[in-house]
Amino acid sequence: MRKRKPTGRRRDIGKSRPSSAPPRPQREVWIYGWHAVLAALKNPHRKPGRLVATANAAERLREELPKAKPEIVNRVELDGFLPDSAVHQGIALDAPPPDTPALEDILADAPHNAVVVVLDQVTDPHNVGAILRSAAAFAATAVIVQDRTAPPPGGALAKAASGALDIVPLARVTNLARALELLESEGFWRIGFDGAADSSLADAPLSGRTALVLGAEGSGLRRLTRENCDHLAHIDTPGNLKTLNVSNATAIALYEIAQRSRQKD
Repeated sequence: MRKRKPTGRRRDIGKSRPSSAPPRPQREVWIYGWHAVLAALKNPHRKPGRLVATANAAERLREELPKAKPEIVNRVELDGFLPDSAVHQGIALDAPPPDTPALEDILADAPHNAVVVVLDQVTDPHNVGAILRSAAAFAATAVIVQDRTAPPPGGALAKAASGALDIVPLARVTNLARALELLESEGFWRIGFDGAADSSLADAPLSGRTALVLGAEGSGLRRLTRENCDHLAHIDTPGNLKTLNVSNATAIALYEIAQRSRQKD
């Protein structure tokens, strides 16, 4: 276990803040599925474009959002906008992702007991989407990913997140090690997950500001990521299968933090 060495320094490790340069034209970014589209339409920070729906889905949408004006299409036409096998539930929206605040700003506004999830090279959009969904369910402050390895915030990710992409900030950073250093300087205890760790999650210091750091399945945490964690832990699994999907592991860790918080209350 590494000792924390608060630096008191802040680094600009997130994506650049908006500049005064004219915006580049946005390409179409389709999201689909009932919960994902509805959350995007309700998000005031979104600038949605074309909304298409089957007649049945459009009728259901008008009950939820009377001001919504979808373009009515048949199912074959709707399929043509989306990837093969997309489970769209009769509705899709061209919705470029909203601007996400810089990580420094997210952490500056975080409460004293904030929880963030840090993903090290988790590339599967279904896993990232499921993690966002758990993060929303347990009121996590943010999910942090490395920009060059993370899946794009649309399509499959938005569908798997089931609306959570418009609830929990997905902070994309260029340098994960520096993001972890920033978390340390902001008073976060960084818990890295490693199946070979000596300590279990039950023994981890899950109080105050906490960052849960999880790696991709198979490769796990990279060396530099591990070195920037204060504590390494594994999840006890009494059954014969000793490994968990990264999204399941995240949900268990978030639940453990929530349970400890309730016990203190």
